Amino acid sequence: MMFTPVSRARLLRHAAAAALLLALGACGRDGATTASTAPLEIDRATTCDLDGMLLADYPGPKAQVHYAGEARPLWFCDTVELFATLLKPEQVRQVRAVYVQDMAKADWASPRGAWFDASTGYFVLGSKRHGSMGPTIASFAQQADAQKFAAEFGGRVLRYAEIKPEMVDLSGGALHDSRM
Repeated sequence: MMFTPVSRARLLRHAAAAALLLALGACGRDGATTASTAPLEIDRATTCDLDGMLLADYPGPKAQVHYAGEARPLWFCDTVELFATLLKPEQVRQVRAVYVQDMAKADWASPRGAWFDASTGYFVLGSKRHGSMGPTIASFAQQADAQKFAAEFGGRVLRYAEIKPEMVDLSGGALHDSRM
C-alpha cells in the first residue's frame, strides 16, 4: 500500500474544518451554545418555577435543574417538587445538572448557598422537619450528616437513585403554607 504525502498546510486546513464541525455539534439546535451548569444562588426575587413562591421566604432545602438548551435553571422551592418533576414518566428533557442544598451547612429556616450535585447526595425521607411544601426530603452531601439528621428528626436515609415516584407526595403543599 502506498501513502500520498500530505502537506502541512492541507493537514492544518483539515484539522481546522474538523474543529469547526465539533464546535457546531456542541451548539444547541438554534446554533447558540448552552449555558453553564454551575449552580446559581437564589436572591429575594427568585421564584419557584412550579408555583411562583419566593424561595427566600420559605424554609427547607431548595433545588435547581439545568436543562440542555436552557439559559437559566428551573428553580424548586422544595426537594419534593424536584423529585416529583424529575421522576414523572413524561419527563424527557435532557438534564445537564441537578443541584440541591447541603442542609448540614445551610440554615434550615433561611437556606442560602451550600449547593452540591444531587446525584452524589444522601436524602432523608419521612422526617419531622417541614420545608416550604410541608413534609420534605432533606438533602445532604455527606452520609454521616444525613444519618445524624435522621437520628434527630426521624426518617430514612436514601441515595438519589433510590428515591422512587411512589415515595414523592405533593398532596400537602398549599395545605401547609400559612403565608398564602
